Amino acid sequence: MDFVDVAKTTFAAREFTDEPVPDDVLYRIFDTARFAPNGGNRQGWKVVAVRDRETKKALGELCLGPMRVAAAQTRAGEVYWQSVTPSSINIADAALDESLPIAIPMFEHLEDVPVVCIIAVDLKVVASMDQFLDRVGVVSGASIYPMAWSALMAARNEGFGGTLTTLLAAQEPAVQQLLGLESHEAVSAMLTIGRPPKQLSKLSRKPVEEFVFVDHAKGKPLTS
Repeated sequence: MDFVDVAKTTFAAREFTDEPVPDDVLYRIFDTARFAPNGGNRQGWKVVAVRDRETKKALGELCLGPMRVAAAQTRAGEVYWQSVTPSSINIADAALDESLPIAIPMFEHLEDVPVVCIIAVDLKVVASMDQFLDRVGVVSGASIYPMAWSALMAARNEGFGGTLTTLLAAQEPAVQQLLGLESHEAVSAMLTIGRPPKQLSKLSRKPVEEFVFVDHAKGKPLTS
């Protein structure tokens, strides 16, 4: 496929057919993704490709608590899981409240997803230039998320698809124990990969003029 077509049609696929993702296809996906940019070319990523149904089910169950929190915060009129304004809800209580809806059914049946890839990053080898700022750190993600997104685009190029979610970061210790990750290997993302029943060809995104400005954050929008 043409790169621009891949970039513009790689959508968040959360439904999949029963078709498996062969090992050779999965290998090619990450053989492409490994060329993603990362700080100092230290390549601090580790991927656990989970095919075992019981392990996938356990990962899905770990997703439900954060999903319930998101539902409670949305119901309260909040942007779920944002870190700037303190939440009005009790996070611990919401995570256990089974009456709250799970907005994305995939997480309740994660064992049916052909392959679930947990992506971790070794914090010992990535630069965290914002570690002393008084906010949640985001800069370390520059050394892991380009690889994760490259994997999704590579999957699209193979005729497969998936989605990237960070839900399991909220359950990091449990995920580390389940998968044998070290304490310094941060759970960064989960990629669900399979064959979507339908391939979207047109995605909805903001136009460039709404987020690119010239010379100043309040400057003129960039136009063509």
